[in-house]
Amino acid sequence: MDHRQYIALEDRGVLAVSGPDARSYLQALVSNDMEKPSGSRAIYATLLTPQGKFLHDFFVSALDGTLLFDCEAARIDDLERRLAFYRLRADAKIENWNDSHSVYALIGDPVESLNSGVVYTDPRLDAMGARAVLPNKSAIAALKAAGFSPAPPADYERLRLRHGLPDGSRDILIDKGFLLENGIDDLHGVDFEKGCYIGQELTARTKHRATIRKRLLRVDIDGPLPPPGAPIMLGDKQAGEMRSGLDRTGLALLRLEMIDQAASTGEPLTCADATLTPVKPDWARF
Repeated sequence: MDHRQYIALEDRGVLAVSGPDARSYLQALVSNDMEKPSGSRAIYATLLTPQGKFLHDFFVSALDGTLLFDCEAARIDDLERRLAFYRLRADAKIENWNDSHSVYALIGDPVESLNSGVVYTDPRLDAMGARAVLPNKSAIAALKAAGFSPAPPADYERLRLRHGLPDGSRDILIDKGFLLENGIDDLHGVDFEKGCYIGQELTARTKHRATIRKRLLRVDIDGPLPPPGAPIMLGDKQAGEMRSGLDRTGLALLRLEMIDQAASTGEPLTCADATLTPVKPDWARF
């Protein structure tokens, strides 16, 4: 494998938020501290419903005073609409940069900067390497000049699944999923010390009461890959649901009591025509 590889993340989009009030108005909306993003440091964060349920996750970096949201391309219009709804009288401008900028995953030897863009270590997990938001006109030339060679998107997908990381709405159901059952706090996506934000009350209460009964976990698959949403069974009882996957690895939302029961009885978890083995990731603290 080459020392440096780049993967074009074509399923990601870029929103730019600028203006004197950009950080302050966003601070009251998202789950992480909007004072932290800089040219070399990004945060992982989410936007929730008032009831604390998942709407969007994203990375936020900064370029020349502009905050860059690395988000799901298919849902960028919805995120832009929601951010604009809460802007009210704040002096901030929201722009869709999809036509001018793209997102890349960078694997291998680190690089501190690339021409005209922003580069940062993945704030969720060092093992995921780095990410970059680069202008389309010069991105490939800048990557090649820094010694990067292209790699297929499946390489990034395998890396993500191996470490058990959710991929937005593919793995966390919109208006249904909760942050802590999907490990977003352990992946540094929640700041419990900052002030209030939308959905903060339920997120904090769940944290302090330790009332988490389900977890999104990596599963190793013996058999054909089950489709997303397929029920996972322990005998005749549903133990969870399948989420994303590739080859023999996937993610599944599982009931913790069912995992314990399977371990104590030796009865396998099954999904469609496959047998699943849950794997707790090293980064998880439960």
